[in-house]
Amino acid sequence: MKIPSNHQEIMPYLILPSAEDFVNFMQQVFNAELTHKGFSPDSKIVMHAEIQVEGCTIMFCDATGQWKCQPANMFIYVNNADETYRNALSNGAESIMEPADQSYGRSCGVKDPPRQYMVDHLIAIAPVYATNTDYF
Repeated sequence: MKIPSNHQEIMPYLILPSAEDFVNFMQQVFNAELTHKGFSPDSKIVMHAEIQVEGCTIMFCDATGQWKCQPANMFIYVNNADETYRNALSNGAESIMEPADQSYGRSCGVKDPPRQYMVDHLIAIAPVYATNTDYF
């Protein structure tokens, strides 16, 4: 199997109410890098886009009549959960869980700004030093 560069074996694919809003939020809060964006023939719909966050690819597109919005959650490790949480709120996110100490470190949760739609995209934020064994 040949996996394209900058891709990993498992990647989320989000169908969003506004791909443009998602890119802007992820760039502002997580320093995401837009690596690909393809449009419909009329250039109105993002048919496929990709961003990189800390070396991980997230694929996404705009919802259409054929491809409806779907709820999704992401868990993103960051260096400073408190700072990232404040940055997310200042960029329009809604708080789901304020920063708190957990068994695996400090974490919090937000909904991204396009929350006016009936789709919740929960982004949980945790410190980078957490490991998988910390959950058990």
